[in-house]
Amino acid sequence: MKIALRAVRDSDLPVIHRQMTDPEAVRMAAFGPEGAPDRASFAAYWQRLRDTSDVLRTVLADGKVAGTAAVYGAAGEREVTYWIDRAYWGRGVATAALRALLAEVPERPLYARAAADNAASLRVLQKCGFREAARARGFANARGREIDEVVLILER
Repeated sequence: MKIALRAVRDSDLPVIHRQMTDPEAVRMAAFGPEGAPDRASFAAYWQRLRDTSDVLRTVLADGKVAGTAAVYGAAGEREVTYWIDRAYWGRGVATAALRALLAEVPERPLYARAAADNAASLRVLQKCGFREAARARGFANARGREIDEVVLILER
């Protein structure tokens, strides 16, 4: 499968909306857009992402929209984030997409956060060179409560 990144297009948003409102994916990720997943609030969420993300990409798998990957935040505190459609889980798409994003953004350090019980995402981050830096608690919109999360860092 060929994995590529490109700039997000407006035509990607309906597919991304479907991916980011999949109940199983939302529960697994734990973190995501706040509020109801209706199209209007989703559009507002994406406009904020476009305004605040330094690098915001659509992940393509064999030319089809498979998710998103981004880098955001202030210098020295920048974080990576990604969301992959459940149909592509377990197929190496997240790892390939994150590696492509890291090649595009050579700045270090970069940080990432994942729900402590999201073993798949933690594995992706570790395969890409991130290491655990801290444990924290954060409010998970998808679960409606605070959960344990892992803070990771990529230094080289």
